[in-house]
Amino acid sequence: MSTLSPFHLAIPVHDVQVCRSFYRDILHCKEGRSDPKWVDFDFFGHQLVIHEVASNTKPIEDHNPVDGHDVPVPHFGVVLEMAVWMSLAERLKDMGINFIIEPYIRFVGQPGEQATMFFKDPSGNALEFKAFKDIGQLFAK
Repeated sequence: MSTLSPFHLAIPVHDVQVCRSFYRDILHCKEGRSDPKWVDFDFFGHQLVIHEVASNTKPIEDHNPVDGHDVPVPHFGVVLEMAVWMSLAERLKDMGINFIIEPYIRFVGQPGEQATMFFKDPSGNALEFKAFKDIGQLFAK
């Protein structure tokens, strides 16, 4: 797999301080530039920016069935190495994170077999973290 370019994603949050703490202290993302209304984070090598919006702003929220689970749409996240994913999953369980979809292996024995978990940040943004035993299966059909 070739070297990937970092993505940039800006997301709305209702309380920049609460979400700052979540991304920094729960997910261990390094904080970059900031302002009273926004904060940059190194999100596993990518640039994530949280922007405070009005608390009455509601996200579009839906879901699609995938491997017997209701996957939230929209969502974002990152593909980690399996050992890093396993460590993160255990740490989040120990912290009492409320999972939308508990950490598990999906598509077992099929192309694209992967570890996955879903949860939300304090503003309701859905996140997915996944890992592949074989990263070559990332785009397998």
